[in-house]
Amino acid sequence: MTVKRPMRLAALALGVIAAASLALTGCSSSGSTGSASGGGSHALTIGMPNGPQTNNSNPFLNTSAARSLGYAFAIYEPLAQVNDTRPANKPVPWLAKSWEWNTDYTQLKLTARDGVKWSDGKPFTAADIAYSLQLRKDNPALNSEGLPYGDITTDGDTVTVNFTTGQFVNQIKALQLFIVPEHIWKNISDPTKDLNQKPVGTGPYVLKSWTNQAVTLDANKDYWGGKLAVPELRYTSYSGNDTLTTALATGAAQWGWTFIADYQNVYEAKDKANNHAFFPAGLGIDALYLNTQTAPFNDVAVRKALSLAVDREKESKVAESGIFPELTNVTGIPTPAGESFIDSEYKGQNYKVDVAGAKKVLTDAGYSYDGDQLIGKDGKPVTFTLQDPAGWNDYDSGLQLIADSAKQIGITAKVETPTADAWTAAVNTGDFQATLHWTNAGVTPWEMYSNIFDPAYYVAPGKDAVWNYGRYQNPDAAAAFKEYTDATDDAGRQAALAKIEKIFVDDVPAIAMDARPAGAEYSSKYYTGWPSDDNAYANPQPTVANVAYILTKLKPAN
Repeated sequence: MTVKRPMRLAALALGVIAAASLALTGCSSSGSTGSASGGGSHALTIGMPNGPQTNNSNPFLNTSAARSLGYAFAIYEPLAQVNDTRPANKPVPWLAKSWEWNTDYTQLKLTARDGVKWSDGKPFTAADIAYSLQLRKDNPALNSEGLPYGDITTDGDTVTVNFTTGQFVNQIKALQLFIVPEHIWKNISDPTKDLNQKPVGTGPYVLKSWTNQAVTLDANKDYWGGKLAVPELRYTSYSGNDTLTTALATGAAQWGWTFIADYQNVYEAKDKANNHAFFPAGLGIDALYLNTQTAPFNDVAVRKALSLAVDREKESKVAESGIFPELTNVTGIPTPAGESFIDSEYKGQNYKVDVAGAKKVLTDAGYSYDGDQLIGKDGKPVTFTLQDPAGWNDYDSGLQLIADSAKQIGITAKVETPTADAWTAAVNTGDFQATLHWTNAGVTPWEMYSNIFDPAYYVAPGKDAVWNYGRYQNPDAAAAFKEYTDATDDAGRQAALAKIEKIFVDDVPAIAMDARPAGAEYSSKYYTGWPSDDNAYANPQPTVANVAYILTKLKPAN
């Protein structure tokens, strides 16, 4: 999967782009915009709880408004539509009308779809695909998928992409890559910083206006995929989950993703006919990422002790209101979805709170106690800081629970709640000690583990990391991850995965906390055709690459 940023929760007053501002400017969220080309007449309002945004529509940057709010994927489209909540489903051809891998997955041949135009009228070609992949190869900061590109060539409508290692495990990552127009991006001097305020894509919608009140997109009248039901998209960034929850419950926002405790009563019951929530599960998790480069988490004893002390059942039931299932197995692999991947050594080995065992790990490692306070090997009290964005209520509650658990073993933990942008920058550059953060979901647990601690993602502190935010380094782990991707059969992959599981259990590069389903809230008042339990054709979140797919599936409710 491409790295997705399903920005989570937040609370308090509205941010810079807010529903209140919409009201002040007379932009009713349920207003009619006239007939859409596909028959609808209402704008679709989409909300995320991500606070103030800046006018940045660079689709490569997870800090941009385009990625934070999700409209990047209404403008830019992937090679194929991959449903990471149903990994067994075959990808749906999109900008690539077909593809073929060689037997060892070191080469991918893509055939470009014909009849597609960029929103400025220029034709889309195979050269755009080749350029978009070459751009990632030439700019490691843009290669968020971590794909090891080799030579990339074009012959007619076919693009041949070579990789330096086998990419069996990364097949869907490659197919989910979005494509940008060569004729625009070749003139951008620094694609890692450009704000791209006039985005040109192949997608179903085009940017109409960007203001502090709303980001508005119009239906692309020349869209290759046919007529669209929704004439206009209006994106709003709320400062937190409380304000977004109110907007969703009242219909001011009709599509969004935020954590809603007791969502059946707080959200669905407000309009039983139209308010819906869909949380398909996968193999992704939430983890406490630990900065392994600095004290106290550069010591495995402290990492192990904290993992023994945290209460995952309480994390699930209290912080996540039971929406995110408890992780039970010590490998951190969600069950039952990942049961078949758990090595025999760890089957039946479950997490349990063990404060006494945690203290023994610490004292055996040379730590001591002064009353209830843990004293480090340097003679100073052991402390650390936990941080997640202000208003991400489930994460913020989770941090406090973790701080309470740390206190049980003599460690003072302080909880900080910066802005979402400040937190993102701190996590990316390694300027943190501990933070709750998600992983992607994949077809196997490799994706989850790779996001957390694959040394291939390592960058020095101060530089922007894509994953492995804790800057974990271990040559045995690096070898095991490579062994997995190089394996040519299931037996080889399972043997490599067993090594990865063992390193995760023994060296605790991060602390697995709870299983993480994808999720979205949506209204069927004006439009139907949303992903649901009955038709789980796509990941329902409004910030992932399936956005264009969903928007082409919507139909007017009437």
